[in-house]
Amino acid sequence: MADWSYEGKTGPAYWDCLSEEFALCSSGKYQSPINITETTKTDLPLLEFGYRPIPLTIKNNRYTFQVIAETAGALKIGDEDYQLLQFHAHTPSEEGVDGKRLDMVIHLVHQNIHGKLAVVAVLLEKGEIANPLIETLWKMMPKTPGEPQQHDVQIDISQLLPEDRNYFTYEGSLTTPPCSEGVKWIILKQSISISAEQLTQYHAIYSDNARPFQPLNERKVFSSN
Repeated sequence: MADWSYEGKTGPAYWDCLSEEFALCSSGKYQSPINITETTKTDLPLLEFGYRPIPLTIKNNRYTFQVIAETAGALKIGDEDYQLLQFHAHTPSEEGVDGKRLDMVIHLVHQNIHGKLAVVAVLLEKGEIANPLIETLWKMMPKTPGEPQQHDVQIDISQLLPEDRNYFTYEGSLTTPPCSEGVKWIILKQSISISAEQLTQYHAIYSDNARPFQPLNERKVFSSN
């Protein structure tokens, strides 16, 4: 895959020029992330998170950390099951609400048996409280890119979820090249806390890695309440 980044001549404004495979990054009409301003309230299905603790497998993929989570369970949305594959972070949050981006977002990437992706975005806001799972991840976070590292420590991904499961949802894309579309986006409304020190520790390894807002075009954003 062609070399891309978040700045300069390989940054988001040029992704489509770097490879034919990245054409959707500019030509796509269902691109992510978006700035959520107007929503349509509707009766959306409940989110049922069936996560279980797993041993930590983490890698530095040059752009952010990535935790491999293929054995961590599934998310049930109505009658559909989506298996958790991996999760990673962006700072600031890629998603915006009324033009505001929070300090960080965790993207929990799931896939159903038909290959459709569903990404749950958990927004993080700087506060007094350090997140216990992030505390563990940051201690193990590789400082240089490389193969996944396995650690003899269990992680409980449920510690990343807020108590309130109300959400926004819309049809979008991957936020990194090749910007593939057909991704179901679920943005949890309630944020969780990350400490200032935890943010600083992340920024020591990864700089800003959020794609700019993309046009909504004719899409609607649905709200669960």
